[in-house]
Amino acid sequence: MQTLQQYFGFDQFRRGQLEIIQSVLQGKSAAAIFPTGSGKSLCYQIPALLLPNLTLVVSPLLALMQDQLSFLQAKGIAAASIDSTQTREQTQQTMRDVQSGQIKVLMISVERLKNERFRNFIHRVPISLLVVDEAHCISEWGHNFRPDYLKLPQYLKEFSIPQALLLTATATPRVIDDMQQKFFIHNHDVQLTGFYRANLKLKVQSVAQHERLETLGQWLSERQQKSGIIYVTQQKTAEDVANALSKRGISAVAYHAGMGHEQREQIQRAFMHNQHQCIVATIAFGMGIDKSDIHYVVHYDLPKSLENYSQEIGRAGRDGQDSECLMLAGRDNLHLLENYVYGDTPDQHEIAQIIEQIQQCQQSQQRWEIMLLPLSNTTNIRMLPLKTLLVYLELEGIIKPLFSWFAEFRFKLLVDQNQLETKFQGERAEFVRALFSSSSKARVWWTVDFDALHQQYPSERSRVTLALDYFQEQGWIELETKQMTEAFEVLKAIPEPAVLAQRLRDMFLTRQQAEINRLQQMLNLFEANSCLSLQLADYFGQTLSTNCGHCSVCTGQTTALQPPIQLPTLQAANLNKACQPLVEKYQSVFSVEPTAVLKARFLSGISSPHLTRIKARQLKTYAELEQYPFDRILKALQQ
Repeated sequence: MQTLQQYFGFDQFRRGQLEIIQSVLQGKSAAAIFPTGSGKSLCYQIPALLLPNLTLVVSPLLALMQDQLSFLQAKGIAAASIDSTQTREQTQQTMRDVQSGQIKVLMISVERLKNERFRNFIHRVPISLLVVDEAHCISEWGHNFRPDYLKLPQYLKEFSIPQALLLTATATPRVIDDMQQKFFIHNHDVQLTGFYRANLKLKVQSVAQHERLETLGQWLSERQQKSGIIYVTQQKTAEDVANALSKRGISAVAYHAGMGHEQREQIQRAFMHNQHQCIVATIAFGMGIDKSDIHYVVHYDLPKSLENYSQEIGRAGRDGQDSECLMLAGRDNLHLLENYVYGDTPDQHEIAQIIEQIQQCQQSQQRWEIMLLPLSNTTNIRMLPLKTLLVYLELEGIIKPLFSWFAEFRFKLLVDQNQLETKFQGERAEFVRALFSSSSKARVWWTVDFDALHQQYPSERSRVTLALDYFQEQGWIELETKQMTEAFEVLKAIPEPAVLAQRLRDMFLTRQQAEINRLQQMLNLFEANSCLSLQLADYFGQTLSTNCGHCSVCTGQTTALQPPIQLPTLQAANLNKACQPLVEKYQSVFSVEPTAVLKARFLSGISSPHLTRIKARQLKTYAELEQYPFDRILKALQQ
């Protein structure tokens, strides 16, 4: 309690916080499933001050890290991050501060744990606690599954971290069970405080697409003094809606991932200081936003899932004041949400290419070494499903990840070569001289040749990378690394590769159907004739004793969402004509005709590595049928 008052200025804990903090301080792994805005972060911030060693926080989004860092630093708590926006000098300084014990909390992305140089560094740092923010990402049944999160239990052992704390606002009972099993968390160390917040007034109003902007403008004109967020699906919609509202005299500004980092930061700061009444945003906005006086959240388009909806409305009313959560959407953008799902399902022949590579390595008894981006470009599998496929192959017992490394190490001398060499004696001096003599030198930059060095002076790779990191820490060299390579051991032969490819394809199709079902569950809730708050709570495993009494259903306004505009039947001749520019360009590059799936992606406007490579967006018929659902286009092509 003294730490709570001294650093955070609070007199008492919120529900569930004290129990989680006690579990962690007793050396147990724990999980906090609290609604958005209910103080999950405090559950690791107080233990971080009291535990003897570093608290390592894994977060999926840079924005989340930066918001939490600003909060901790404002409270006088020594915290830092290592992320892609930093200069090499900033990263090196952070590492020195962590090693000296000056930093109590270090925030990173999960991908950082595969980085060879970071792994060398973190192996030398004692860690008290691993914190997994947005922990639902570890579950295949969560709404935002991240394959790299599956390796976190393995990292816990590898880096000798004694315990973990999992934090999330959106976990269904199935996801919570998955989290517990993966991290061996007992039931009494799980705190689920419920998802229902009585001050959020859920309203669903079905509005045709052509009437939606006018309806929104009128609704906002009655709330000019309030602060809020309007969520849309596409970047262009964010711009169009913000411009239209501004013309009506409403202080609105767009926010989306297509903007530069500095522009987004400026918009966010202005919103936090009430210089804009509302933000019209894609889901790129809101993660980690701690503005207590947001008093409305409007969904102009359908959200991606009930989990997303719960997160997004949870940004309203954090000051306890009544806040409105208005759903204006019809079904008109449902096909866009479905197409996001279909775009992440690889074709069977694409999966077969991966299996063929693994077979070749197994037959030659070699490790399978890959760089993800070139592999994605070669196989036409997008990055997220490619990572998922690798996890599936691990679960099948076919491959086992060994380690990752940078294919290229380059350095530039900041001191004279002889001066550097004379800093070492005996065997170490011989090693350093061999490192220089085996490296190739351009005008300024030296490139390390690991094979040549090993032949000249046999040395473990880890010794070389640690030496280079040490040289940089001392200010003797400037070091650059490129091309992350991942190595896998092939554990067994694949007797029936076609059968395996089909089984893996079926696993993706199962996930695809689960995501489509998730969209249907969301529509069912919005069109329900019983309390919306009660149903949303039930979805997340909370039972309410009575109806909320203030949602649109409880106040007598049941809704049937506006159906999408009826589209003409697709004609085979028209489809073939629309695909002709793709066929010609694709055959000229790949010497084969594109599959029906690729044609459907092209006509739907769904990107893929091969479509990017042939610059499909420049072809005149690209996304010509973007108003149609992907599966409808695919069926028409197959027929």
